[in-house]
Amino acid sequence: MPAVDAGPSTGRHANDAGHLPFQRTGVRLPRARCVRYIPGEGRPGWGAPSLRMPALGGLKVDETSSTHVLSVLVDNEFGVLARVVGLFSARGYNIESLTVAEVDRERGMSRITVVTTGTPMTVEQIRSQIGRIVPVHKVVDLTLEGPYVARDLLLVKVQGRGEKRVEALRIADIFRARVVDSTNRSFIFELTGSAGKLDAFIDLMRPLGLAEVARTGAVALARGDTTS
Repeated sequence: MPAVDAGPSTGRHANDAGHLPFQRTGVRLPRARCVRYIPGEGRPGWGAPSLRMPALGGLKVDETSSTHVLSVLVDNEFGVLARVVGLFSARGYNIESLTVAEVDRERGMSRITVVTTGTPMTVEQIRSQIGRIVPVHKVVDLTLEGPYVARDLLLVKVQGRGEKRVEALRIADIFRARVVDSTNRSFIFELTGSAGKLDAFIDLMRPLGLAEVARTGAVALARGDTTS
């Protein structure tokens, strides 16, 4: 763009494009192809630069919350679990269940299985931030990777006599729960399965004398040849 003439002038003259130039100062104006003049309202003949941005029509963001199972392979060393859990709590992410155990003694590695709920964008942020922790080797969202197998372990103590005791044994047989402890007044049942199956079993045991419940979180692996 050529320099603006610095000579004196009191009038305003339109340029070849039909716009009025800025005040003559002798300063070379930078070229900005994405900026064009819009006539000012308060001062006729003068303009102000404005950016025209394209409309983002049709852009949809999935904000539906759903449950996700994250499998995290980490070094079995002091403080790793605290760092992963601290990441969730510091950012206000909810943990529905968490399990951790050593899975490779030779390489000193443990697997942390975390069940959390959030939008796809939130869960992806969680997965990315966990992956930045140094002792973490791999983070996989099993819910998005494909089919997977997830199981919980449940221990239930039921206290009762007579018909309630018989009914508890009948329901346990239907669910394929094992009796791991028995007295004249109580049973302890062991059951493995999906979270929904365990929830249903607990609900059926409530009117029969449910006394105590202990359960693990989910442990999960991808189906087929895929490794997590």
